[in-house]
This record gives sequence, structure tokens and C-alpha cells, in this order.
Amino acid sequence: MSRLHRNAGRGVGLMIFVALAACQGHGGAPAENPTRRALAAVDAARLTAADSEPGSWMSYGRTYSEQRYSPLARVNDKTVADLGLAWSHDFGTERGIEATSIVVDGVMYATSAWSIVHALDARTGKPLWRYDPGVAKAKAKHTCCDVVNRGVAVWEGQVFLGALDGRLIALDAATGAVNWEVATVDAALPYTITGAPRVIRGKVLIGNGGAEFGVRGFLSAYDAKTGKLVWRFYTVPGDPALGFENQAMAMAAKTWNGTWWELGGGGGTVWDAMAHDPELDLLYIGVGNGTPWNREIRSPGGGDNLFLSSIVALRPDTGEYVWHYQTTPGETWDYTATQHIILADLELDGKPRKVLMQAPKNGFFYVLDRTDGTLLSAENYIGVTWATHVDLKTGRPVEVPGARYEDKPFLVVPSYLGGHNWHPMSFNPDTGLVYIPVLDFGANYAQPENFRYRPGISNVGTHGILGSLPDSQAERNALRPLIKGRLVAWDPKTQKEAWRVEHKGSWNGGTLTTAGNLVFQGTADGSFVAYSADEGKPLWSFPAQTGIVAPPITYEIDGEQYVSLNVGWGGAFALVFGEFVQAKSLPNVSRVLTFKLGARGELPAVDWKPAVHFSPPQQTASAETLQKGFAEYSDVCMGCHGLNAVSGLLIPDLRGSGFLHDQAAWDSVVRDGALRDRGMAAFGDQVSPEESRAIRAYVIQQAWRAVDLQKNAEVAP
Repeated sequence: MSRLHRNAGRGVGLMIFVALAACQGHGGAPAENPTRRALAAVDAARLTAADSEPGSWMSYGRTYSEQRYSPLARVNDKTVADLGLAWSHDFGTERGIEATSIVVDGVMYATSAWSIVHALDARTGKPLWRYDPGVAKAKAKHTCCDVVNRGVAVWEGQVFLGALDGRLIALDAATGAVNWEVATVDAALPYTITGAPRVIRGKVLIGNGGAEFGVRGFLSAYDAKTGKLVWRFYTVPGDPALGFENQAMAMAAKTWNGTWWELGGGGGTVWDAMAHDPELDLLYIGVGNGTPWNREIRSPGGGDNLFLSSIVALRPDTGEYVWHYQTTPGETWDYTATQHIILADLELDGKPRKVLMQAPKNGFFYVLDRTDGTLLSAENYIGVTWATHVDLKTGRPVEVPGARYEDKPFLVVPSYLGGHNWHPMSFNPDTGLVYIPVLDFGANYAQPENFRYRPGISNVGTHGILGSLPDSQAERNALRPLIKGRLVAWDPKTQKEAWRVEHKGSWNGGTLTTAGNLVFQGTADGSFVAYSADEGKPLWSFPAQTGIVAPPITYEIDGEQYVSLNVGWGGAFALVFGEFVQAKSLPNVSRVLTFKLGARGELPAVDWKPAVHFSPPQQTASAETLQKGFAEYSDVCMGCHGLNAVSGLLIPDLRGSGFLHDQAAWDSVVRDGALRDRGMAAFGDQVSPEESRAIRAYVIQQAWRAVDLQKNAEVAP
């Protein structure tokens, strides 16, 4: 699962969960529900005909086409001003919330951090049951981008969860009882699951993450009734000496060089996007980055490295390969193609076309013919520096000389977080526009001085120090305006921007659009906003008390339209860019917020004190040790504890840690895992005693820097 320079243990402060209802967590037997009825009675006919049931939100993108468009219109551009809070429900976690809720048969199924499932009455928010899969907190070590989960799938009375530790779990929709569970990955390897499953004709589809940690990507299909594996499609080839699983892998192997299978398996995880066309009988998946990111190390001598950064079409019943389109051949910047895939029927050049649309990380918006993968158009939706354009004849980007940083550093836009990340976009067939949550900033890439593959932690293969911040606070402050985010309305027919809304922050939520001429989006600075879909005019907003990254949904019960959103600041940007997070003045408050016309609910006040107290020990390390600590911290710790040890405050700021005062105490945490139950796993196999001392010295240096800043009042750290 790829998105940035990351690794590191997580120090996690957790709240005690209150038992809500029937199922009380991992291993607990659910109480018998005397009013049990058929719930989540979703089947192929019902999901395929989802547009005939607009009051429900039965799958991740509402329909198999993943448009995130709702035909509901009681809440519209004329009435939205009367939208108010109907109910809220606190999840009780303190990490990122990225889930899309499922609402069907009057019940909402939502997930929070650590893969916990919550079943709520969709009318009132009353808890019905709660299921905690009991993921070991030390598993956070293998998450690139927070311990998040993007939601569940439902099918014939069951709720399917992909847990962070790689299990696929089937729950009874009425009680939360476990019907079956299966390990979808080798638990000895650093796989994770954060994405939402999909169900097609009784087969539960689930991918995984962990590419730069050293895994080989694949997508699996399991029988919904029994949990039996039906098929598996690998996205990159394995060791040729062992043979290939199918002709697709034999074909892909011809595009690789070197011994990629010895560097963690090649990567290419399917950690998010999927869509399905029942008429064409095709499943479309997005494939991630390589292990390491840097192709010079992963595949010396070049090569396109299929199916990295590709959209792949498969037969959903068998997993048979049909076609592919690679957005970034030979990817070397962490430019995944796992971003949201949308299917639509458009008229292009006077002809009706069945199209697939994607705005992947690399900055280009693609329109493909989804019948065969033919590229129809591609234009950049933000400014890019790594390529000038996409050649429509070859389907390949035309790269800028030096962009692969072979000989010297190169400032690449977009960064490893992409021009668009996992946050779902949406398509409104009434306006013909796609609404994209856009990130806009760059990153320095360079060859590493001495690359060393370390199993089980992030191996990106770039010069980590160049990705860090300058020492000068004035220079850091000057970077703030360059880290931008916006909502862009994109016309896929003309491949041009229709309108935009600039945001204060970069890491903003996914979008929902409706027949009421509305687009909804949450923002990094804690606002939930409705815009007119045709012009982008702000029409309504609500203060959520926390940064928002998840996408909204809408549903209808008894003639009442609801708009609902899961909130809670977190994710990759929140962890790494502590110096720049716009939600730093807000807490993480993990909740469901649900609105309807005429409601007047209010949220309770939140007591939030984000300040960190710095009292570091004396610095005794040499300049050489500090330089080594800088490099090791950048490679091992930055992904959780932030650039230059500046935390985003989702997890403890190391500069204020009491463990800094004693090397033995520090090692007990970093190398021995004394805080593994709070999310900080042991790194003794990856970090030597000397490296641990160097990292501590570097953090002490950064803590003294913070003390000096406070004294000089240059900026509040």
C-alpha cells in the first residue's frame, strides 16, 4: 500500500471502548437478538439494480459503477440551507477515519480505526452491535498510512470486513456474530488490509497493502457462504524459476529485469479501487507501486514492470486476465493507479462510449474505453513536472529528461502523495462533471547513497534526507503556500477544469454528488460543505470539530433524506506532515455525523490542548552521529512520527518523549517493543543498537530546536 516515505513504530494512545450492544468484540459471544429479522438482504439482482433503490447505499460507491452519485433530491441547492445535525455517534477511537458507511434495510454499517465495525440504526444512530476483530496494535508497524479502514461490504445477510491484519471476516448482519474468517495473506509477511471488500455474484473480493514493506500484490475472491478461496490474481510475476501462475504473469515477467522477487516480491498491491460492469462481465482493479519505488533498484536495466501502476480488467467469476492499461510505465515515484475508478456512458465525438475514468496519483486524468482498455484521452488535472503529456498513439507519458533522478535530484510534481490520493471522487451525469479532491505539491527525489533492503519496514529506495524539511524556520514557513489542496470539477469530455474551490489544507475528504445539484465534501480544517454541482458555489457548511478525510453518503428512510459522513482526522498526510497540517489546532474526534432537513442538533464542546512540552536531555552526539540519525529517522520513523520529528499529534511527538532521557529506556521501546500494545512495535530486527542511538540523538537535536523556537517565538511548533 503505497503513499509515502514512511515506516516506523506507532505510539498510540487508545481509549477504553464501551460495550454498545450485542457483540462485544473479538472472542465475545453476541447476545441473542429477540427481534432478529432479515438484514442486508443484498444479492446480485438488488446490487445490479441499485439505481432503482436510491434510498439505500448498498456498496462502497453506491453502485457497481462507483459514481458516488445519488438520485435523491429532497436535499437540493434550494433546500440545503435548512440541513442540520440529526444525530451523531462517537466511535471511541483516536486515529484516522476513512470509511464509507453502508446503509441498507434501515441499518448503517460503519468502520472506525483498527477495523472495528459499528452497526447503527440509520434513523437515530442508536447502536445495534459492535465488532472488534482484536487486531494486535503492533501491526501498526506495517501500515504506511495510519490504522484506517475504508468500509465493509454486505451480501445475503452478512457483513464482510477486511481487517488490518489481513483477515477477511464474515459477520451476521443482525447480531455481529462471526460466521467465518479466513487469513487472506501470509501473516509472517508485512501485508495489511485497509480497503473495502466488494461482492460480485456471491464472491467476496479483497486486496491488500504493504508494497514498499516487501510483499507481492494480489487480489483474492472468496465464496461468500463458506469463506473458501475461489481464485487469486497476482499483479506482478514471482520468481521465474518457480514457474508462472498463468499467461498474464508470463507476459508481465518480460517487462521486468534483475531479481525483483528477492526485494520483497515486487509490490503492486491492490489496496483500494475496484469497479464492475455486469453487462460486459468485467471487474476493474487498480494496482499500486513497486518494491522499492525506485525502478533503478527494483528492476535494473529498466522495463515497464507490469502490472504496477495499471488498471487491469478481469473476469469476476474466474480472475482471468482480459486487458490492462498502464498509467505510469516503469513507475519510480510511488505513482499508484489504485485511486478511485468510475464507470460511465459518455458521448464522445458524437458516439456513445462505455468509459472508465481515473485520476491516479501521477497527475493525469484518463478516459478509457472500458470494453478493451483503449485510451481515449488523457490530460493533466494539475501541473506536472515529470512528463509533458500523454501520447495518445502510444498511450504512454512523454517523460521529462532527468525526471527519473538517475544522475541528480529532481523536484517532481505531484509528490509521492499524488495529485489525487485514495479520497474518492464522484461523477454527476446531470452536470457531466467529475469532482476530484486534488492535492498539489512536489517532492525531491534522488538516488540513495547506500541502499540496504530491510525486510519488514519501508524500502522506498530514494534519498530520504532530501525529502525532509530545511533547518531554517523561515524556509519552512515559505513552503506552506506551496502545499495546496482544492476541489476540482473536471469535464471528462473536454478534459478541462470547469471550476475549482481552493482549500486551506491539502488533505481533504472524498466527494458525494446528487441529483439536487449538490456536491458535498469535508475539509482538513474541519468543515463539512455543500457546493452547487454546476458552479461550485458554497451553499451550506457545518463545523465538524475535527479534520475530515472520508467521503459522505446519502440515503432515504420513510421519505426523509439523510446525508451522513464519518469524521476523524488522520491518514498519511496527517502523520507525516506535522509541520503543515491544518487540522493541528483540532483534535481527532472519530464520529458519524448524520444530517436531515429541519434538524437542529449540536455537538458537545471539545477540550483540546495540542501543545507539546519539550524538556530534552543534553545533546552529546557528534555531527557524524546526528547525520546518521537523520538518515535513519527518515528511513524508519518518519512515516508515523513526522518529517523532522514534528508530529501531527495523532500519535506522540517524540521530541517530548520522556524516553529521550535514557538510552536503555529508549531501546526498550524502539528495539524491544515495550509499547507494542499501544502500537509501537519492536524494531530490534531492523534497527541496530548503534542506529537506535543515532536516531535518539537526532530527535534530541530536533527537540532542542523546538525549545529554541519557543524561546524566540518564531513560530508555535
